Amino acid sequence: MNIEQYRDFCLAKKGVTESFPFDQDVLVFKVLGKIFALTSLKDWEEGIQFINLKCDPEYAIELRTTYESIDPGYHMSKKHWNSVRIYKGELPYELISQLITQSYDLVVNSLTKKQREVLSH
Repeated sequence: MNIEQYRDFCLAKKGVTESFPFDQDVLVFKVLGKIFALTSLKDWEEGIQFINLKCDPEYAIELRTTYESIDPGYHMSKKHWNSVRIYKGELPYELISQLITQSYDLVVNSLTKKQREVLSH
């Protein structure tokens, strides 16, 4: 997955916006104002492509023990976030896509009923 594929995949999801709320380096994807994915553009340019994704705590541990390319979230809550290191080449596109979708779904499921209704229209 390259940066354009990553960006397009995230933006194709309902209610998603992109922004740089922290600085001009960290690209953040939100659904109705809540972060579900972020990455450093500088790191991508330097060949260190990774994205931080929200994850169910139990599944996060399972992923970390299964894949060397998945670590506790860098600068994030280690319980709820994983850093998915794409540059190592271990993870197939399908898994990365699935993890992005799961992160998005976790955030959507945490929204209020009213917010979820906004997404369904």
